[in-house]
Amino acid sequence: MSTRFVILGGGPAGNVAATTAARLGADVTMIERDVVGGAAHLWDCIPSKSMIATGRAISRTRAIGGMGLANVDTAVDVDTLTRRIAAIEDTMSGNTTGLLRSQGVRMIRGTGRFTSPNTVAVDTVDGTETIEFDAALVSTGSRPRIPDWCEPDGDRILTTRDCYPPKIFPESVTVVGSGVTGVEFVHMFSSFGAKVTLVVSRQQVLPGKDPEVAAVLEEEFMRRGVKLLMGARAESMERTDDGVVVHCDDGRSVRSTHAVLAIGSIPNTEEVGLDAAGVEVDQWGYVGINNHCVTNVSHIYAAGDISGKLPLSSVASMQGRKVAEHVMGGHTRSHRHLDYDKAASAIFTEPEIADVGLAEAEAFSSGRKIRVTKVPFSSTAKAMINNDTTGFVKIISDPATGEVLGGSIVGRQAAELISVIAVAVTAGLTVTDLAESILVHPALSEALSEAAE
Repeated sequence: MSTRFVILGGGPAGNVAATTAARLGADVTMIERDVVGGAAHLWDCIPSKSMIATGRAISRTRAIGGMGLANVDTAVDVDTLTRRIAAIEDTMSGNTTGLLRSQGVRMIRGTGRFTSPNTVAVDTVDGTETIEFDAALVSTGSRPRIPDWCEPDGDRILTTRDCYPPKIFPESVTVVGSGVTGVEFVHMFSSFGAKVTLVVSRQQVLPGKDPEVAAVLEEEFMRRGVKLLMGARAESMERTDDGVVVHCDDGRSVRSTHAVLAIGSIPNTEEVGLDAAGVEVDQWGYVGINNHCVTNVSHIYAAGDISGKLPLSSVASMQGRKVAEHVMGGHTRSHRHLDYDKAASAIFTEPEIADVGLAEAEAFSSGRKIRVTKVPFSSTAKAMINNDTTGFVKIISDPATGEVLGGSIVGRQAAELISVIAVAVTAGLTVTDLAESILVHPALSEALSEAAE
């Protein structure tokens, strides 16, 4: 008899787990109440990155004079941009749905909740269906966090999810939150011509990231005219006739036509019936998991944003794959634990920022000996050809063995280039392995081999 595998949530974790488990012979049922592909992925990540790409195109078009071209009109067609975003979302969701169907996955549109450790009730338009399972995965995602001092109205006071598809582009906007999402929205709105203020609760944007990396981004923001309120924590928002006033705890206030909350997310675990299944959550609502994404109930797994690990679609997808392998017994052969410390991540600002593995500041704080090599893109021919020499490649390695431990990249195509360092970190390659790889010329990747020498 096939393993009966039920999945609550069809985001990156859920759909990868479904297709992998089905391919391995499981009888898979996936329950999704919103959109196959994941609300956070298709309603947050894809629209924001699409708008960021348009903003980046505007910025580069404004700078083409340095490449021997005349400036051209960069006016934004909001309707065309909205249709473009919708088309991308529909295509991705359709591709995911098609793949699930081709693998024989049963998909149910509805809301699922555990009624016992081995049953799930699904509420659909046709009624309630009870499904028995041998293993289950909870991957219900997250939603924007809203503090008690703020009431978003979807008009002037916005969550990140209210920003797209774009209704209008604001004249001015105050972004609250200087993490990854916050700085991406600063980049996006400033590219579209808005006057932007960023409320930064710490003394640098991107707290926890390499200070040298954060400094490059801060310099770019200031070049764009972005106002940075360092060391200020928003504590209230006041809606006015023509805008919003954000009040900070140090007495400073910012007036703008719109305000955007970008202060993280909270897991969707309240209405899933986890208590009926005996699954434990922490005080913030996250589900604790072990190396195999198993909860405290041995046959129930959790993945994606609700697991409290890195909130990245790429991580969720890999978790889904690992869950499916474990459910189907793959852990007895080639199955490996997911190493979150080796996950690459990127920030789609301008310049792009990407990193993987051990960070320089982390190594120094722990007293670990490392070797740090850094090469600016200004030394590469391709960067000069692109008329964009901003940024650098930084590689961190073990001084005794030469093993690549991590790296950071700031600059054009950083999200693509970091893949080389990510493979090196995961595979245990050395700087010699990178330095002796014959790469393309001219290409930005040459900075990688130069940093490895």
